[in-house]
Amino acid sequence: MKRVLLFLPLIIVLGLGVVLFAGIGKDTTTLESALIGKPVPSFSLADLHSPGRLISNDVFKGKVQLLNVWGTWCPSCRDEHPDLLRLAKQKGVSIIGLNYKDSRDEALTWLSRLGDPYSTSIYDPKGTLGFDLGVYGAPETFVIDASGVVRYRHVGVVNQKVWEETLLPVINEAKGNG
Repeated sequence: MKRVLLFLPLIIVLGLGVVLFAGIGKDTTTLESALIGKPVPSFSLADLHSPGRLISNDVFKGKVQLLNVWGTWCPSCRDEHPDLLRLAKQKGVSIIGLNYKDSRDEALTWLSRLGDPYSTSIYDPKGTLGFDLGVYGAPETFVIDASGVVRYRHVGVVNQKVWEETLLPVINEAKGNG
């Protein structure tokens, strides 16, 4: 019995090694979404800038857009912000912002100080739309086609590489250019 106990730490380490090894090489930016190929869930939330103005899922109709989930509490959102500004201003990409579980005042200060890449900003202080989208945290970015259908979900920072290698091809396909 004592000899078996001597091997217990080795068995535990080997088991842990197998579990960790199984996760190596997996793409952490791609999470399955039950919404791919389905319309954005119905919602009615306030505009971040104009609290009296309600925004619904109709905002996604008419053109291919990005939906970027962000919050002032999110350090990675700050990292991706300059790239979102560049995409909006230099590339003409339409980006709708979903301010997720945040303070309106802090969010408005953030956009005033860092710049506003969003054509529309949805305020989701309780995370209801985020929940319906299956959001795990921020940042997350969705490609929404002109019919309001979710085409792709990216978890993590949007940067030049993600834009060129992942999002742009999906957008081009959604526009019929791919």
